[in-house]
Amino acid sequence: MNRKTLVLPAVIGLLAPVLAACGGADSGGKDGDAIVVGTTDRFVASGKVPAPFDPAYAYDAGSWNVLRQTVQTLMAMPRSGSGEPVPEAAESCLFSDSGSERYACKLRKDLKFADGTPVTADDVKYSIDRVRKIKSNSGSYSLLSAIDTIETQGDREVIFHLSTPDATFPYKLATPTAGIVNPDDYAKDGLRKGFEVDGSGPYTLKAEVKDNAVVKTVFTKNPNYQGELKPKNDKVELRSFTDADAMGAALEKGDVDLMTRTMSPEQIKSYGTNPPKNVNLVEMPGMEIRYLGFNTAAASVKDKAVRQAMAQTVDRGEIAATVYGTTAEPLYSLVPVGITGHQNSFFNKYGDPDLDKARSILHRANINTPVKLTLHYTTDHYGPAMKKEFEVLKKQLDSSGLFQVKLESAPWETYRDAELKGKYDVYGMGWFPDFPDADNFLAPFLDKGNFLNSPYSDSRIRGELIPAERREADRLTASRSVEQIQDIVADDVPVLPLWQGKQYVAARDDVTGVEWALSASSVLQLWELGRGVSG
Repeated sequence: MNRKTLVLPAVIGLLAPVLAACGGADSGGKDGDAIVVGTTDRFVASGKVPAPFDPAYAYDAGSWNVLRQTVQTLMAMPRSGSGEPVPEAAESCLFSDSGSERYACKLRKDLKFADGTPVTADDVKYSIDRVRKIKSNSGSYSLLSAIDTIETQGDREVIFHLSTPDATFPYKLATPTAGIVNPDDYAKDGLRKGFEVDGSGPYTLKAEVKDNAVVKTVFTKNPNYQGELKPKNDKVELRSFTDADAMGAALEKGDVDLMTRTMSPEQIKSYGTNPPKNVNLVEMPGMEIRYLGFNTAAASVKDKAVRQAMAQTVDRGEIAATVYGTTAEPLYSLVPVGITGHQNSFFNKYGDPDLDKARSILHRANINTPVKLTLHYTTDHYGPAMKKEFEVLKKQLDSSGLFQVKLESAPWETYRDAELKGKYDVYGMGWFPDFPDADNFLAPFLDKGNFLNSPYSDSRIRGELIPAERREADRLTASRSVEQIQDIVADDVPVLPLWQGKQYVAARDDVTGVEWALSASSVLQLWELGRGVSG
């Protein structure tokens, strides 16, 4: 059976979040009280993570969500998180040639940074050239790799000359990596360490720090902001918690108005069936994916037969059902359901878990069993359920008799640094899209300078298929190349997709705009939140 078009219920009606209940009329949060948002995201500055909030370094969902409130981009995604980007700091942007190699933008008139300094075309060029020059080890600069040169004309016109056609370039200009910064605050050839952020976005930022970690971040409405967004509050406080239970307790007590990343599956189930008084749960579709990454140069997994046998053994359905319940669905491709070009290449190649087939794969490659593996996961970046997920994975692989698995874990600060240095043979990771296009679920893992710093390289993917799909302005036409990439990945298994998740927000019932707090692309849209009437 070919499951090329499996339907994920969470993606049906992608633009229509499901609101369990809502507050009363929006008063815009004008009473001076900050709306308090809870998160388990941790922001730590260290030698390994020197500049969590610098656009030239930041490349994770939590840090990007801070930057989206404070640092403006030429383009931005629509409120829903789907569709095509719209002008933000720009008044207009368009490809000015037929080959998607010349992209011209005109800035809004009288655009200013929060301190009142004018924003000019030279500032835009400086900001993006800076990212390209620094080339931080986070890999964020790869989003701008198609740029050859940047030209300015006067104070308001910026022209990007691309080295290769890239129809997805407008999406990339909507990411915080392309954020506009003031040259007075950000050195040309060095990162801005610590937690200070200055930009022209809807809010200014002040971080309260203890032991090199952010305790809370206060966003205050920027009076000089000009753009598409219409903030419905004057102040929002993002408060970090050590775990989901502590965050939930604060919500129930009333110390927090809303919480999202990352609720536990148990909390979601409980709040969905028996919510605390004056608390509502919002379910919405999501594009988050989880997967196993492989250091394909490591001895234990260098032979693709080992990786193929794992793909033939792992039971995604059991992982989703046992660990995440209704909050996740099995995933059979890096490209999630709901994205144009998705196909279930892993299911088409391997079908349901089959130990006889897995044993045959290893036997044909003359690989002795059990294959000894260490699976690594992070303890504090993807929520509390990751430990249980890896325990289920270990049980599945061990019980096959084909593998002998050891588990090791580390906090994100240590984990990410070790993964980038190739110290892990097999490791768990998640991905929240930079933008909602198949290219962003493929190129960051498979192209040169990829997010994982993976040694895996396929000449056809890099030299032919990624360039081909990027040439297509019609993304449906690009699907032909996208589907071929997915099939190659299923055969070589440089990564092993596991599941796709939904998104949830829990909020007290006097908070309005909750259904727009998270876009389908997992963008935290604090400007949508306001105060209403409880009850």
